[in-house]
Parts: sequence; C-alpha cells; structure tokens
Amino acid sequence: MIPRELLATAVVPGGTAELRCYRHDGAFQLFLGRTELMSSRVHESERQLADLVLAAVADRVAPQILIGGLGMGFTLAQVLATVGPAARVRVVELVPEVVQWNRELFGHCAGHPLRDPRVEVQVADVFDAVCAARNSCAGILLDVDNGPEALVHPDNERLYGPRGLVAAREALVPGGVLGVWSSADSPEFGRRLEGVGLAVTTHHVRARGRKGPRRTIWTAQRR
Repeated sequence: MIPRELLATAVVPGGTAELRCYRHDGAFQLFLGRTELMSSRVHESERQLADLVLAAVADRVAPQILIGGLGMGFTLAQVLATVGPAARVRVVELVPEVVQWNRELFGHCAGHPLRDPRVEVQVADVFDAVCAARNSCAGILLDVDNGPEALVHPDNERLYGPRGLVAAREALVPGGVLGVWSSADSPEFGRRLEGVGLAVTTHHVRARGRKGPRRTIWTAQRR
C-alpha cells in the first residue's frame, strides 16, 4: 500500500479543525479532520459548476465573475477557459494557506490558473464579499463547503440562509446566475433559493465523468 505523504497543514480561521494537504500515489488530497474535501483526481463536477453558470451568461463580453472557494483551482480554471479576455474573475478564499498551496504545491494540476492576469485573489469570508458585491456579478459560483447541509465552517450557515441568498441575488446583475455545488441533494435548499425570487434549476452530475458519486449543482438566475 502506498502511504500518504503529509505536505502541509492549516487551521481554518475561526475554527479548530486541522486542514491537511497530502500527496498520495501522484495525486493531491485535502482533508478536514477525517473528511476528504477534494482530490486532484476527482474534479469533473467542479468544472461542470463553471459550465452550467457560464452557459447562461455566455453573451456577455466583459463579465465579472465571483468564485467562493478556491479549492484546487479546477472551477477557476474552467471559468478562465470559457470567458473572454475582458472578463474579470475574483476568487474569495478564507484560508490563506490554500492560496499558498495552489501556488506552490498543486497548482500545476489545474494549469496554474492563479497566474492568469484576469484573476484577483481575495483572502476573506465569501459571505462578506457577496454582501459587498451589489449589482456587479454576471456569475457567482459557490464551492466553499460540501454543500448547504454539510458545512466545513459553521459560520457558512449564513451564506446558505435567507440573508446570504438575498445578498447573492442583489450581487447579481439582471440575468446573472448563482451556482452552488453540493455533495448531496437538498430539495429544501432548492425551495430556499426559489423563496428569495430566483429562477432555480437543479442539476445532478457525476464527480468523475459518467462515474463516481452523484453531486448536485443548483443554478439560480436573477430575473
């Protein structure tokens, strides 16, 4: 059996659980406690999050895109591959070490998207960033937890509640789209999105092409 190699650790701001970065058999993994958050080998659903949101705003010449959660950079890379040269993409990441690891450890897995000049990285709470981005975003992509009912950080509950969803709606330009990634389905969350006046579609995708665990992505458009 090939052992995991621990490369780095971090503590999520405001929490106590240790975030750990491993290398295992040529792949990179992020764990929080005993929970595997992501792997460089399994990222198809993160790319689909980008595709589903950007399909609805493809006609915009210079869109502003906000991504909540950097992860391993696969969602960001897919956004950059889809939007044009005039786009501006802001990535908001709570854990500064995750930004560092993308630059120094595993950024090559996604093609080093942080090196793209269209990208701005902000180390902050995505809730605060969404609240400040009024009427400016063509797309908002949220992948900061394992879903609205599987929180990595307890403070993120406000992001998925009515206050956070209203803030997300107000951050979008008319016709803009909010996309939310989740490891599991939640009909109640879909109803919550509809309850703040967004036009909601629920998508079920696979984590690895046509295989792997099923993931849920909600796209919610501002009318």
